Amino acid sequence: MLKLPQLYTYKVNEDYSTKVAYFSMEIAIHQALKTYSGGLGYLSGSHMRSAYDLGQNIIGVTMLWSYGYCDQGRDENRNLKIEFIRKYYYFLEDLETEVIVKINGHNVWVKAYLLNPETFGSAPVIFLSTDYDRNDYLSRTISHKLYDKDENARIAQETILGIGGVRVLEALGIERDIYHLNEGHALPLAFELYQKYKENLKKHIVFTTHTPELAGNETHNINKLYKLGFFADLNLNEVRNLTEITDNNFSLTVAALRIVKISNAVSALHEKVANKIWGKYKDISKIIYITNAQNRRFWVDAILLRYLDEHEDYELIARKKHLKKILFEEVADQTGKMFDPDILTIIWARRFVDYKRPDLLIRDFERFHNLVETKKVQIIWAGKPYPFDNGAINLFNHLQTISNNYSNVAVLVGYELKLSQMLKQGADIWLNTPRITHEASGTSGMSAAMNGAINFSINDGWIPEFLIDGVNGFMIPADASKPIEVQDEEDNKNMMDILEEKIIPLYYENQEDKWLTVMKNSMRDVNPVFDSGRMAHEYYTKLYDYDTEKQQNQEYIKEK
Repeated sequence: MLKLPQLYTYKVNEDYSTKVAYFSMEIAIHQALKTYSGGLGYLSGSHMRSAYDLGQNIIGVTMLWSYGYCDQGRDENRNLKIEFIRKYYYFLEDLETEVIVKINGHNVWVKAYLLNPETFGSAPVIFLSTDYDRNDYLSRTISHKLYDKDENARIAQETILGIGGVRVLEALGIERDIYHLNEGHALPLAFELYQKYKENLKKHIVFTTHTPELAGNETHNINKLYKLGFFADLNLNEVRNLTEITDNNFSLTVAALRIVKISNAVSALHEKVANKIWGKYKDISKIIYITNAQNRRFWVDAILLRYLDEHEDYELIARKKHLKKILFEEVADQTGKMFDPDILTIIWARRFVDYKRPDLLIRDFERFHNLVETKKVQIIWAGKPYPFDNGAINLFNHLQTISNNYSNVAVLVGYELKLSQMLKQGADIWLNTPRITHEASGTSGMSAAMNGAINFSINDGWIPEFLIDGVNGFMIPADASKPIEVQDEEDNKNMMDILEEKIIPLYYENQEDKWLTVMKNSMRDVNPVFDSGRMAHEYYTKLYDYDTEKQQNQEYIKEK
């Protein structure tokens, strides 16, 4: 049996002695470990890195996806080609531990692997897999693809993560005080733990909600969940009593909010939106906010950061141009286009999904064309559509087709950690265009700002806590009260007006080094408030060590 001290190659800090298991469907630790799709994975990866930096007593639990999320390439027409290529990870340690989880009444074996903290500088992470020869083919496919399109497969994945994760920890003799649900995917762990903790269950589970739209939170038929084994060994009466869900539409988020001792949204604005959405449900936990952040050690170019305060401005400018050149080598390699490091470079790069509006820049196409024809800007799009979302894939290909007509517009494939880092280090403007109130946090702009990219953004997610228009970035005014079509039209106009009248003149005229001042303000303001060391610390002080009974007593005294 693997004992707990062997998991930690670093000394655990006494300030973070509470023993935590952090469950996430995806964790993006390193380019070589492709077990993530996008923002949720990037966030959890930064959390694990900062837990290592701070010496926290936390262990990650996630799935080992044999085929990852998907691999992006191009077909013969340069359109997006989605492939599923099997991955192998020889740097993971086989823990020689197996547990059984029942899926649809069938025994499925779950094998565990360890990512050693020293491999990539992270908290220890346990990876779960069903894809080995002890299982039949159907059982093996459970851990094949992240976010499988089949509903039954998705439920099975969540069941393996939640129940299998708890059972693996127990089999390894790893005791935990707190189990952290990073989104509702691992909710089955609560039903497994109920048999151990009974009425004290709430004291041991916390929950982070990331999705600020009701429709984006998973709901399944409760009978289907029961049949597939989602509720461990509990019967439906026990599940209904525990979650207070009386109909057959079982919301993972509502159940999580009722089962845990405390929950958090991922930005100050998201806290308001989350409480508005979920506050109508009785007996939910308190929802506070802990704003997302990114790990500076991983994301930032150390030389650029050092030049911020310790060298002459011309050296900072020269380093930024060098980083642009590195990115432009990738652009040339993928597209055959030679970008110029002296030209203002605008980048839109994140998950391809409708509410993020990757096409807002081309909404008024004539205006977009005229802007690009001036040769005063270079534009890059990158991002991964969900591999089974034909609408998002078609939009990606539409942008690719448009880019074929311009030497200064590019669409890049292979949007994973390495390319994401290159884009953030090479961007002058980091464009963020979600429909307002739809973005819970949107952390990509944080790591971009760390690298001297100036945020040009809708005032959503983390942005209201950071951006001061004209001082450390540029704000796109938006009105959530208007119909979507009107929002899109007005947001496009406002964006293009600011780009043409403020941003482009400031970049090229740079009177009294004003562009450089905004860039330096952005770099200084984002550090350290949006470094994930702050976030990882707050998870301990505000969530893991939160005392529900003490808080209730304080609130009672305050009322009196």
